[in-house]
Amino acid sequence: MCGIVGYIGSKKVVPLILDGLKRLEYRGYDSAGVAVVGQNGKLEIRRASGKLRNLEEAVRLAPLDGMYGIGHTRWATHGRPTEENAHPHRDCTGQIVVVHNGIIENYLELKQQLIAKGHKFVTETDTEVIAHLVEANMNGKLENAVQKTVKQLTGVYALAVVSTKDPQKIVAARWGPPAVIGLGENEFFVASDIPAVLHHTRNVFFLADGDIAVITPSGVRLMDFDGAAVERPVQHITWDPIMAEKGGFKHFMQKEIFEQPRAVRDTLVGRVSLDTGKVFLDEMDITEQEFRDFQNIRIVACGTSWHAGLAGKFMIERLAQVPVEVDYGSEFRYRDPIVDHRTLVIVISQSGETADTIAAQREARQKGAKTLAICNVVGSMITREASGTILTHAGPEIGVASTKAFSGQLTALALLALHLGELRAGTSPDAARALVQEMARIPHKMEWILQRDDEYEALARQFFRHSDFLYLGRGIHYPIALEGALKLKEISYIHAEGYPAGEMKHGPNALIDENLPVVIIATRDEKDAASMTRYEKTVSNIKEVKARDGIVISIVTEGDRLAREASDHVIEIPPAPEILTPILEILPLQLLAYHIAVRRGCDVDQPRNLAKSVTVE
Repeated sequence: MCGIVGYIGSKKVVPLILDGLKRLEYRGYDSAGVAVVGQNGKLEIRRASGKLRNLEEAVRLAPLDGMYGIGHTRWATHGRPTEENAHPHRDCTGQIVVVHNGIIENYLELKQQLIAKGHKFVTETDTEVIAHLVEANMNGKLENAVQKTVKQLTGVYALAVVSTKDPQKIVAARWGPPAVIGLGENEFFVASDIPAVLHHTRNVFFLADGDIAVITPSGVRLMDFDGAAVERPVQHITWDPIMAEKGGFKHFMQKEIFEQPRAVRDTLVGRVSLDTGKVFLDEMDITEQEFRDFQNIRIVACGTSWHAGLAGKFMIERLAQVPVEVDYGSEFRYRDPIVDHRTLVIVISQSGETADTIAAQREARQKGAKTLAICNVVGSMITREASGTILTHAGPEIGVASTKAFSGQLTALALLALHLGELRAGTSPDAARALVQEMARIPHKMEWILQRDDEYEALARQFFRHSDFLYLGRGIHYPIALEGALKLKEISYIHAEGYPAGEMKHGPNALIDENLPVVIIATRDEKDAASMTRYEKTVSNIKEVKARDGIVISIVTEGDRLAREASDHVIEIPPAPEILTPILEILPLQLLAYHIAVRRGCDVDQPRNLAKSVTVE
């Protein structure tokens, strides 16, 4: 959600960078800063917590300008949203500055090594490590120091670096978060998204993972992390400002699908301890004792959020050993629900403005229950009326069919389930620590799945002309079958139905013939006996479908043999604990739906008859 803007050219640097940062405000942030090199070769920095107007005021009170520089809007991950923790960050000498989007996962190890060598750290951030590494590796050219530095980093990052030791140069690198280079008339830009540069140039190219860009007044040179020269095709942007926010993707939905590893990572950041397994939720008006005393939980939501709630039921009951019911927001208050002060009501909404969910929340509060919101929009209605909120930090979601908000909701529910489990002694410290460490690995596994997009597109070419689909799953995988079916029907207008796999004999088997694609979630957790039992029964369902000439597309765990042998097509996902697999399973189903809809010529971002936020009942 952070923003980067860098510029080298003849225009006034500070106003240009501040304007670019404003155009990236939609990404979300809680502090900002700018660093420029002046005519005298001196590096100056201004930073401020809060909104950009605070940074503008800091610049007004202590003016600066220069020949080139970098700016940043930060969403706090490591360290509080203070001026001290705002980017850009400096090395010990004050001659090197860095701005960075992403997370450096091995920063503590690197920090300890650098401290042992005499480096002094002044912030709570992981980013400061990068500046000190560049300092330690600096021996001539800045790009060589950055090249050595990125090879020491574990995590995801887009970064831009300036050093007065090697002037007239900005070096940028990417591994994960987006970075775009703008090519103007004797001026050059680096940014985290196109809107920041679009008012100055329409000629851009995107850095690929593993790219380093060396930006000087005479041009831009690219190399990979090993120093070999690379080239990237220049695109001429003809988009309007809204289109520009797609960042090179064909549709917002496609972009948002690929943003999910970042969305999950941002939802986890600052809320878990890998050392202890503890979960730290945002401040809320629900005490730990109240969390222990709740006798039952209700989850209320609509559409995709309702599917997240269904998966959350399995998570909470498994980890916290407390009964959970899941209601549609549109039905909850009309059945005179039995809730009181011993009930926790969890309301889930991407926008926080869903009318049915708000009405259900108010009904619950009127009956004395405390409500906890899971939401993607700060300050929205359900967050204002809730006793506590878990923000998903997925960033703006423009596509009507929710994707990254769903992943964020699943992640937030997993965090809440573990928090409840720890407080209610349903989950041991060792089990909590192991699960938190597995959560931290989920974004990497998501990236692995997304890298196989060609496989899902190939499947779409085979099945986009079909008129009906059936999706099946057992246990916690059943809500993902429902969500997969919903994604397909929302954006491709194909009739699709999700069903519990164990219910097939009770009617749906009658639908199966040689023309029906059946998508079956047949993943397994080999460390979980119950999961293995469900897997074996699901394999039996696959064979039932095949016995009736159905076409089976199975989602399986990497290395699977039984489900693979029984299926016509398989999609692999990496292994994970069963309660976390929904976050992985949904990705190929979203992309399959997306590619089918594109093949059918549908408007995937704005499907007919649907709105992003349903604000009427």
